[in-house]
Amino acid sequence: MIQVWISAAGLCGATIIGSALGFFFKNLPHRWNDTILGFCAGIMLASSTIGLILPAFEGTGQWWWVALGVMAGAFFLNLLDFLTPHLHTITGLDPEQHHNGSSLNKVLLFVMAIALHKLPEGMAAGVSMSAAKGVFADWTVSLGIAIQNIPEGMVIIAPLLLAGVSRLRTLVIALSIGLLEVIGVWAGFGLGSISELLLPMMLGFAGGAMLYVTSDEMIPETHAHGYQKQATYALLLGFIAMIIIERLF
Repeated sequence: MIQVWISAAGLCGATIIGSALGFFFKNLPHRWNDTILGFCAGIMLASSTIGLILPAFEGTGQWWWVALGVMAGAFFLNLLDFLTPHLHTITGLDPEQHHNGSSLNKVLLFVMAIALHKLPEGMAAGVSMSAAKGVFADWTVSLGIAIQNIPEGMVIIAPLLLAGVSRLRTLVIALSIGLLEVIGVWAGFGLGSISELLLPMMLGFAGGAMLYVTSDEMIPETHAHGYQKQATYALLLGFIAMIIIERLF
């Protein structure tokens, strides 16, 4: 239980750290934004495959059950897209787009999109904790999500400040989004602990949700401003870095 609390606190804390940095880097150039997001995308790809999907297949002989979970996780995020916009259509990084009331609604929708994705991210970390055998938990997924939560926290803060939202209200919004991940961690841990049959499916579900976010939102966003080459190399570095971390720990 202590390890689950550590995971939840780490994910929430990483989002808060990123949000704090967002107060100082409101006008991050697209070049650096795309590079950082590319690195995070590589981390997400490695975390979802090595930390979730592969252990799910290794934990059961019913491969179709895991495959169903992966597709269900992607479909779940696809349903959320009917309610929220894509990152590549509303980046929230251009100051001239956020000085009037009509664009504020778009900014809030963008923040909602980030917030809704925090829940399945937290579930992914919680499910990976349920899958851990022995005394030591599997920290691969939690660490990967925590790393990418820092720049993602910056992305949450910047558009709100540029739209004219007060610093105090912006901080409250960031804290609320971070708490969603804590809820997700415990929900994922609880669902993954229900039965051995459900666990591989939940691992696949969480991995599919992470793959969907990475492919449908993070990678297209990094290729939208003419810096796709450096974003691609950053993705490869993030993927390799996560594999090295997994091997070391």
